[in-house]
Parts: sequence; structure tokens; C-alpha cells
Amino acid sequence: MSIYRHLLCALDGSADSQTALRHAVTLARDQNAKLTLLSVVPHQATPVGPGVAPPPETDESHSKIIREALQEIPNDIGVTTRLEHGEIAPTILKIVAEDQYDLLVMGSHGHSRVHRALLGSVSEKVLHKAKVPVLMLRSYCDA
Repeated sequence: MSIYRHLLCALDGSADSQTALRHAVTLARDQNAKLTLLSVVPHQATPVGPGVAPPPETDESHSKIIREALQEIPNDIGVTTRLEHGEIAPTILKIVAEDQYDLLVMGSHGHSRVHRALLGSVSEKVLHKAKVPVLMLRSYCDA
């Protein structure tokens, strides 16, 4: 018996979101669930620290994130994609509230150093306000 029927995986191109994608794919296959890939283009560029170039926050860069993620998904998993615009955490929360998702899968940190310094912004807001279970994953690397 499947617990999950429809998973939402939020992607931002970070190592953590790649880990989240791998887990979402495994869960979707194990649960025979549909998978939706989501990337949110923020209205304003993501702030970063001195000397660090800001990541490209364009439709094209987020479309590329989704295209690359689609290449990781086996043909036996039903997948849809969404490219949205807005403030990231509120947009994710709105989509989760409006649609019939059973689980939100996402990385614990975004792609900038500021996001890595504070679990704060997107991850924390989503974790505390989501109306569905959230599986938050972190990429581990030997450094």
C-alpha cells in the first residue's frame, strides 16, 4: 500500500537539491507515485557575500535546472514540471497548499554561501509552515 501518491520536489540547482531529487525519484518509484519538479525564479537576485558572484536567477537558468533533473528520472516514473516566479518560500507553500501533494522533498540549503550560513530563509520557512510532510535533505561531502 502506498503512502504517497504525488510528490513535489523543489529544485534550485544546489548539491542539496540534487540529493533531494535522488531521494524523490526513489520514493516515487517505491510508492508508485507521481513526481512534480518545481523551480522558482525569484523576483530579485539572491544576495551573496563580498567577492562572490551572484548565481544567475533567470527563467533560462531555472529551466536548465529542470531539464537536467528530468534526465535523472527513469521512464517508469510519471513526472510533471513547474517553473514559477515569486518569492521562493511563499511560492512553494502556495503550491503545496493549492495542489494535492502528499510530500514535499527539498534540499536543506540553497546554492549561495549566505543560504549555507543560515538554514533560515527558504528551508526554515517552508519547514515550519508547510501543511504536508517535508523531507529535507542535505548533501554530504568530504571536505
